[in-house]
Amino acid sequence: MPRFYVYGDRGESHPDKEAGVNSADRIFADVTTVAVIGTGVVGQRVARQLAASGLVKRLILGSRRPQRLHGFARQLIDIDIEVISPGPLPTADVTVLAQPTGGHAELAEEALGNGSHIVSVSDSVKDAQGLLDLDTAAVKADRSVIIGAAFSPGMSCLLARHAGSRFDRVEEVHVARMGTGGPACQRQLHRARTKESIDWRDGGWRKRPGGTGRELVWFPDPLGARDCYRAALPDALLLSSNFPDANRITSKVAGTRRDRLTAWLPMLRAPHSDGGPGAVRIEIRGVRDGIQTTDVIGAIDYPSAAAAAVAAIGAEWSILGTLPAGSWSLGMLDDPVPWLQELEQRGFTAAVYEGISTN
Repeated sequence: MPRFYVYGDRGESHPDKEAGVNSADRIFADVTTVAVIGTGVVGQRVARQLAASGLVKRLILGSRRPQRLHGFARQLIDIDIEVISPGPLPTADVTVLAQPTGGHAELAEEALGNGSHIVSVSDSVKDAQGLLDLDTAAVKADRSVIIGAAFSPGMSCLLARHAGSRFDRVEEVHVARMGTGGPACQRQLHRARTKESIDWRDGGWRKRPGGTGRELVWFPDPLGARDCYRAALPDALLLSSNFPDANRITSKVAGTRRDRLTAWLPMLRAPHSDGGPGAVRIEIRGVRDGIQTTDVIGAIDYPSAAAAAVAAIGAEWSILGTLPAGSWSLGMLDDPVPWLQELEQRGFTAAVYEGISTN
Protein backbone atom coordinates (compact mmCIF):
# COMPACT_ATOMS: atom_id res chain seq x y z
CA MET A 1 0.00 0.00 0.00
CA PRO A 2 1.21 3.56 -0.66
CA ARG A 3 2.51 5.74 2.11
CA PHE A 4 0.25 8.76 2.36
CA TYR A 5 1.35 12.12 3.73
CA VAL A 6 -0.52 15.40 3.88
CA TYR A 7 1.13 18.68 4.76
CA GLY A 8 1.23 22.28 3.66
CA ASP A 9 -0.17 25.62 4.76
CA ARG A 10 -3.17 24.22 6.63
CA GLY A 11 -1.18 23.18 9.66
CA GLU A 12 -0.90 19.49 8.87
CA SER A 13 2.18 17.78 10.22
CA HIS A 14 4.69 15.90 8.13
CA PRO A 15 6.41 12.84 9.64
CA ASP A 16 9.88 13.86 8.47
CA LYS A 17 9.48 17.41 9.72
CA GLU A 18 8.47 16.15 13.14
CA ALA A 19 11.57 13.95 13.23
CA GLY A 20 13.83 16.76 12.05
CA VAL A 21 14.74 14.94 8.83
CA ASN A 22 15.53 16.92 5.70
CA SER A 23 13.21 15.69 2.92
CA ALA A 24 16.16 15.68 0.49
CA ASP A 25 17.78 12.96 2.62
CA ARG A 26 14.77 10.67 2.62
CA ILE A 27 14.64 7.29 0.94
CA PHE A 28 12.87 8.93 -2.00
CA ALA A 29 16.05 10.79 -3.00
CA ASP A 30 17.17 8.23 -5.57
CA VAL A 31 13.78 7.38 -7.09
CA THR A 32 11.86 9.03 -9.89
CA THR A 33 9.46 11.68 -8.61
CA VAL A 34 6.65 13.38 -10.52
CA ALA A 35 4.60 16.25 -9.14
CA VAL A 36 1.07 16.70 -10.50
CA ILE A 37 -0.06 20.17 -9.51
CA GLY A 38 -3.83 20.33 -9.82
CA THR A 39 -5.97 17.26 -9.16
CA GLY A 40 -9.17 17.93 -11.01
CA VAL A 41 -10.54 15.58 -13.64
CA VAL A 42 -7.46 15.79 -15.87
CA GLY A 43 -4.94 15.84 -13.02
CA GLN A 44 -6.34 12.68 -11.45
CA ARG A 45 -6.34 10.88 -14.79
CA VAL A 46 -2.70 11.88 -15.30
CA ALA A 47 -1.83 10.59 -11.84
CA ARG A 48 -3.49 7.23 -12.54
CA GLN A 49 -1.55 6.74 -15.76
CA LEU A 50 1.76 7.72 -14.20
CA ALA A 51 1.16 5.41 -11.25
CA ALA A 52 0.52 2.53 -13.67
CA SER A 53 3.47 3.34 -15.94
CA GLY A 54 6.12 1.62 -13.83
CA LEU A 55 8.43 4.63 -14.34
CA VAL A 56 7.41 6.63 -11.28
CA LYS A 57 8.17 5.61 -7.70
CA ARG A 58 6.98 8.71 -5.92
CA LEU A 59 3.99 10.83 -6.89
CA ILE A 60 3.32 14.25 -5.36
CA LEU A 61 -0.23 15.58 -5.75
CA GLY A 62 -0.78 19.30 -5.31
CA SER A 63 -4.32 20.27 -4.34
CA ARG A 64 -6.17 23.22 -2.83
CA ARG A 65 -8.19 20.71 -0.79
CA PRO A 66 -5.76 17.90 0.09
CA GLN A 67 -8.14 16.19 2.52
CA ARG A 68 -10.40 15.29 -0.40
CA LEU A 69 -7.65 13.18 -1.97
CA HIS A 70 -7.38 10.54 0.77
CA GLY A 71 -9.67 8.11 -1.03
CA PHE A 72 -8.12 8.75 -4.43
CA ALA A 73 -4.56 8.30 -3.14
CA ARG A 74 -5.42 4.92 -1.64
CA GLN A 75 -6.46 3.71 -5.09
CA LEU A 76 -2.91 4.17 -6.43
CA ILE A 77 -1.05 1.04 -5.39
CA ASP A 78 2.65 0.18 -5.47
CA ILE A 79 3.70 3.81 -5.40
CA ASP A 80 4.49 6.33 -2.68
CA ILE A 81 1.96 9.17 -2.59
CA GLU A 82 2.38 12.58 -1.03
CA VAL A 83 -0.29 15.28 -1.06
CA ILE A 84 0.63 18.92 -0.62
CA SER A 85 -1.28 22.18 -0.24
CA PRO A 86 -0.53 25.35 -2.25
CA GLY A 87 2.94 26.70 -1.58
CA PRO A 88 6.46 26.38 -3.00
CA LEU A 89 6.70 23.71 -5.67
CA PRO A 90 8.29 20.46 -4.53
CA THR A 91 11.49 19.14 -6.08
CA ALA A 92 10.59 16.59 -8.76
CA ASP A 93 12.02 15.08 -11.92
CA VAL A 94 8.88 16.17 -13.81
CA THR A 95 6.22 18.70 -12.86
CA VAL A 96 2.83 18.40 -14.53
CA LEU A 97 0.87 21.66 -14.34
CA ALA A 98 -2.76 20.53 -14.44
CA GLN A 99 -4.27 23.30 -12.31
CA PRO A 100 -6.67 25.92 -13.75
CA THR A 101 -5.25 28.37 -16.26
CA GLY A 102 -3.25 31.37 -15.15
CA GLY A 103 0.22 31.47 -13.65
CA HIS A 104 1.57 28.45 -15.52
CA ALA A 105 4.61 30.38 -16.76
CA GLU A 106 5.54 31.52 -13.25
CA LEU A 107 5.19 28.00 -11.87
CA ALA A 108 7.18 26.57 -14.77
CA GLU A 109 9.99 29.02 -14.10
CA GLU A 110 10.02 27.94 -10.45
CA ALA A 111 10.03 24.27 -11.48
CA LEU A 112 12.95 24.88 -13.86
CA GLY A 113 14.83 26.33 -10.92
CA ASN A 114 14.24 23.03 -9.13
CA GLY A 115 15.73 21.12 -12.05
CA SER A 116 12.40 19.75 -13.25
CA HIS A 117 10.94 19.05 -16.68
CA ILE A 118 7.52 20.69 -17.12
CA VAL A 119 4.32 19.55 -18.80
CA SER A 120 1.52 22.15 -18.97
CA VAL A 121 -2.06 21.38 -19.99
CA SER A 122 -3.20 25.03 -20.08
CA ASP A 123 -5.24 26.23 -23.05
CA SER A 124 -4.77 29.91 -22.20
CA VAL A 125 -3.12 32.23 -24.73
CA LYS A 126 -1.37 34.14 -21.94
CA ASP A 127 0.01 30.95 -20.39
CA ALA A 128 1.16 29.67 -23.78
CA GLN A 129 3.02 32.88 -24.59
CA GLY A 130 4.63 32.99 -21.16
CA LEU A 131 5.80 29.39 -21.47
CA LEU A 132 7.23 30.03 -24.94
CA ASP A 133 9.28 32.85 -23.43
CA LEU A 134 11.01 30.31 -21.17
CA ASP A 135 12.78 28.65 -24.09
CA THR A 136 16.21 30.12 -23.37
CA ALA A 137 16.02 29.19 -19.69
CA ALA A 138 14.84 25.66 -20.52
CA VAL A 139 17.66 25.09 -23.00
CA LYS A 140 20.20 26.38 -20.49
CA ALA A 141 18.81 24.03 -17.84
CA ASP A 142 18.65 21.15 -20.36
CA ARG A 143 14.99 20.62 -19.52
CA SER A 144 11.81 20.28 -21.58
CA VAL A 145 8.85 22.62 -21.17
CA ILE A 146 5.91 21.10 -23.06
CA ILE A 147 3.17 23.61 -23.80
CA GLY A 148 -0.48 22.77 -24.32
CA ALA A 149 -0.15 19.04 -23.70
CA ALA A 150 -3.88 18.35 -23.76
CA PHE A 151 -6.66 17.63 -26.26
CA SER A 152 -6.77 21.03 -27.97
CA PRO A 153 -4.10 22.27 -27.98
CA GLY A 154 -2.14 19.05 -27.76
CA MET A 155 -3.61 16.22 -29.78
CA SER A 156 -4.90 18.81 -32.27
CA CYS A 157 -1.33 20.10 -32.75
CA LEU A 158 -0.01 16.57 -33.33
CA LEU A 159 -2.68 15.95 -35.96
CA ALA A 160 -2.03 19.28 -37.67
CA ARG A 161 1.72 18.64 -37.76
CA HIS A 162 1.21 15.14 -39.14
CA ALA A 163 -1.34 16.17 -41.77
CA GLY A 164 0.79 19.13 -42.84
CA SER A 165 3.81 16.92 -43.47
CA ARG A 166 2.01 15.38 -46.46
CA PHE A 167 1.98 18.72 -48.32
CA ASP A 168 4.68 20.31 -50.44
CA ARG A 169 3.42 23.69 -49.26
CA VAL A 170 0.88 24.43 -46.51
CA GLU A 171 -1.17 27.55 -47.15
CA GLU A 172 -3.91 27.34 -44.51
CA VAL A 173 -4.47 25.53 -41.20
CA HIS A 174 -7.88 25.63 -39.52
CA VAL A 175 -8.51 24.02 -36.13
CA ALA A 176 -11.96 23.52 -34.62
CA ARG A 177 -12.82 21.90 -31.31
CA MET A 178 -15.78 21.05 -29.14
CA GLY A 179 -16.15 19.71 -25.63
CA THR A 180 -14.25 20.42 -22.43
CA GLY A 181 -12.16 18.41 -20.01
CA GLY A 182 -13.77 19.29 -16.71
CA PRO A 183 -15.08 22.19 -14.58
CA ALA A 184 -11.88 24.28 -14.77
CA CYS A 185 -11.73 23.79 -18.54
CA GLN A 186 -15.38 24.78 -18.89
CA ARG A 187 -14.80 27.98 -16.91
CA GLN A 188 -11.74 28.85 -19.02
CA LEU A 189 -13.67 28.34 -22.25
CA HIS A 190 -16.54 30.45 -20.91
CA ARG A 191 -14.06 33.30 -20.41
CA ALA A 192 -12.32 32.69 -23.72
CA ARG A 193 -15.55 33.26 -25.67
CA THR A 194 -15.55 36.93 -24.62
CA LYS A 195 -11.90 37.63 -25.41
CA GLU A 196 -10.19 38.45 -28.68
CA SER A 197 -9.06 35.59 -30.85
CA ILE A 198 -5.67 35.62 -32.54
CA ASP A 199 -5.44 34.51 -36.17
CA TRP A 200 -2.32 34.31 -38.31
CA ARG A 201 -3.04 36.12 -41.56
CA ASP A 202 -0.60 37.05 -44.33
CA GLY A 203 2.50 37.15 -42.14
CA GLY A 204 1.01 38.89 -39.10
CA TRP A 205 -1.41 38.48 -36.22
CA ARG A 206 -5.02 39.62 -36.51
CA LYS A 207 -7.18 40.08 -33.45
CA ARG A 208 -10.88 39.40 -33.89
CA PRO A 209 -13.76 39.65 -31.37
CA GLY A 210 -14.68 36.43 -29.63
CA GLY A 211 -18.02 34.98 -30.64
CA THR A 212 -17.72 36.10 -34.27
CA GLY A 213 -16.87 34.22 -37.47
CA ARG A 214 -19.70 31.70 -37.33
CA GLU A 215 -18.85 28.59 -39.36
CA LEU A 216 -20.64 25.26 -39.69
CA VAL A 217 -18.04 22.56 -38.97
CA TRP A 218 -18.53 18.83 -39.45
CA PHE A 219 -16.96 16.86 -36.61
CA PRO A 220 -16.52 13.09 -36.67
CA ASP A 221 -19.74 11.08 -36.17
CA PRO A 222 -21.76 10.84 -34.04
CA LEU A 223 -21.24 14.51 -33.07
CA GLY A 224 -21.83 15.79 -36.59
CA ALA A 225 -22.20 19.43 -37.63
CA ARG A 226 -21.83 22.24 -35.10
CA ASP A 227 -21.61 26.01 -35.35
CA CYS A 228 -18.13 27.21 -34.36
CA TYR A 229 -16.94 30.69 -33.39
CA ARG A 230 -13.77 32.58 -32.63
CA ALA A 231 -12.42 32.64 -29.06
CA ALA A 232 -9.14 33.28 -27.25
CA LEU A 233 -7.51 29.95 -28.12
CA PRO A 234 -3.74 29.32 -28.33
CA ASP A 235 -3.69 26.83 -31.21
CA ALA A 236 -2.73 29.36 -33.91
CA LEU A 237 0.06 30.73 -31.72
CA LEU A 238 1.48 27.26 -31.12
CA LEU A 239 1.21 26.14 -34.75
CA SER A 240 2.59 29.26 -36.43
CA SER A 241 6.27 28.33 -36.00
CA ASN A 242 5.82 25.01 -37.83
CA PHE A 243 3.87 26.54 -40.70
CA PRO A 244 5.79 29.79 -41.35
CA ASP A 245 4.67 29.97 -44.98
CA ALA A 246 0.97 29.57 -44.23
CA ASN A 247 -1.25 32.49 -45.18
CA ARG A 248 -3.89 31.68 -42.55
CA ILE A 249 -3.94 29.77 -39.27
CA THR A 250 -7.16 29.91 -37.25
CA SER A 251 -8.86 28.15 -34.37
CA LYS A 252 -12.53 28.09 -33.38
CA VAL A 253 -14.70 26.42 -30.81
CA ALA A 254 -18.19 24.96 -31.07
CA GLY A 255 -20.93 26.86 -29.32
CA THR A 256 -24.67 27.22 -29.13
CA ARG A 257 -26.68 30.43 -29.31
CA ARG A 258 -27.02 30.29 -25.53
CA ASP A 259 -23.23 30.00 -25.17
CA ARG A 260 -22.79 33.22 -27.15
CA LEU A 261 -25.54 35.13 -25.33
CA THR A 262 -24.41 34.14 -21.82
CA ALA A 263 -20.64 34.33 -22.37
CA TRP A 264 -20.52 37.82 -20.87
CA LEU A 265 -22.33 36.69 -17.71
CA PRO A 266 -21.15 34.50 -14.84
CA MET A 267 -21.79 30.83 -15.51
CA LEU A 268 -25.50 30.32 -14.86
CA ARG A 269 -25.07 26.78 -13.57
CA ALA A 270 -22.30 24.73 -12.08
CA PRO A 271 -20.05 22.99 -14.65
CA HIS A 272 -20.43 19.26 -15.21
CA SER A 273 -17.83 17.04 -13.56
CA ASP A 274 -16.66 15.99 -17.03
CA GLY A 275 -17.35 17.91 -20.22
CA GLY A 276 -17.06 15.08 -22.77
CA PRO A 277 -17.46 13.69 -25.31
CA GLY A 278 -15.64 16.16 -27.54
CA ALA A 279 -13.82 16.35 -30.82
CA VAL A 280 -11.14 18.15 -32.79
CA ARG A 281 -11.10 18.77 -36.53
CA ILE A 282 -8.07 20.03 -38.46
CA GLU A 283 -8.30 21.24 -42.04
CA ILE A 284 -5.09 21.69 -44.03
CA ARG A 285 -5.06 23.46 -47.40
CA GLY A 286 -2.06 23.67 -49.67
CA VAL A 287 -0.20 22.19 -52.60
CA ARG A 288 0.70 18.55 -53.09
CA ASP A 289 2.29 17.31 -56.32
CA GLY A 290 1.45 20.63 -57.95
CA ILE A 291 -2.28 20.37 -57.17
CA GLN A 292 -4.31 22.50 -54.75
CA THR A 293 -5.42 20.04 -52.07
CA THR A 294 -7.44 20.01 -48.88
CA ASP A 295 -7.05 17.32 -46.22
CA VAL A 296 -9.17 17.03 -43.10
CA ILE A 297 -8.37 14.89 -40.08
CA GLY A 298 -10.28 14.62 -36.82
CA ALA A 299 -10.63 12.76 -33.55
CA ILE A 300 -13.45 12.18 -31.10
CA ASP A 301 -13.11 11.19 -27.45
CA TYR A 302 -13.55 12.52 -23.94
CA PRO A 303 -11.27 15.59 -23.82
CA SER A 304 -10.28 14.91 -20.21
CA ALA A 305 -9.11 11.39 -21.07
CA ALA A 306 -7.24 12.46 -24.20
CA ALA A 307 -5.63 15.40 -22.41
CA ALA A 308 -4.46 13.15 -19.58
CA ALA A 309 -2.96 10.66 -22.04
CA VAL A 310 -1.02 13.37 -23.88
CA ALA A 311 0.25 14.88 -20.63
CA ALA A 312 1.19 11.49 -19.19
CA ILE A 313 3.16 10.58 -22.33
CA GLY A 314 5.02 13.88 -22.07
CA ALA A 315 5.88 13.19 -18.43
CA GLU A 316 6.94 9.60 -19.08
CA TRP A 317 9.13 10.45 -22.06
CA SER A 318 10.69 13.31 -20.12
CA ILE A 319 11.69 10.77 -17.47
CA LEU A 320 13.22 8.57 -20.17
CA GLY A 321 15.19 11.53 -21.54
CA THR A 322 13.92 11.19 -25.11
CA LEU A 323 12.54 14.71 -25.54
CA PRO A 324 14.41 17.83 -26.70
CA ALA A 325 15.35 20.61 -24.32
CA GLY A 326 13.63 23.94 -24.62
CA SER A 327 10.10 25.29 -24.54
CA TRP A 328 7.88 23.87 -27.28
CA SER A 329 4.43 22.64 -28.20
CA LEU A 330 3.54 19.34 -29.83
CA GLY A 331 2.98 21.12 -33.13
CA MET A 332 6.66 22.06 -33.17
CA LEU A 333 7.90 18.46 -33.18
CA ASP A 334 9.86 17.27 -36.20
CA ASP A 335 8.12 13.91 -36.07
CA PRO A 336 4.71 13.60 -34.36
CA VAL A 337 4.22 9.97 -35.44
CA PRO A 338 5.67 8.34 -32.27
CA TRP A 339 3.25 10.39 -30.16
CA LEU A 340 0.29 9.45 -32.34
CA GLN A 341 1.31 5.79 -32.27
CA GLU A 342 1.55 5.86 -28.48
CA LEU A 343 -1.85 7.54 -28.25
CA GLU A 344 -3.31 4.87 -30.51
CA GLN A 345 -1.94 2.17 -28.23
CA ARG A 346 -3.75 3.91 -25.38
CA GLY A 347 -7.01 3.92 -27.30
CA PHE A 348 -7.03 7.36 -28.95
CA THR A 349 -7.19 7.32 -32.73
CA ALA A 350 -7.79 9.85 -35.49
CA ALA A 351 -9.92 9.60 -38.63
CA VAL A 352 -9.23 11.03 -42.08
CA TYR A 353 -12.19 12.57 -43.88
CA GLU A 354 -12.62 10.86 -47.24
CA GLY A 355 -13.84 12.38 -50.48
CA ILE A 356 -12.62 15.96 -50.00
CA SER A 357 -8.94 15.71 -50.80
CA THR A 358 -8.99 18.18 -53.69
CA ASN A 359 -10.58 21.59 -54.21
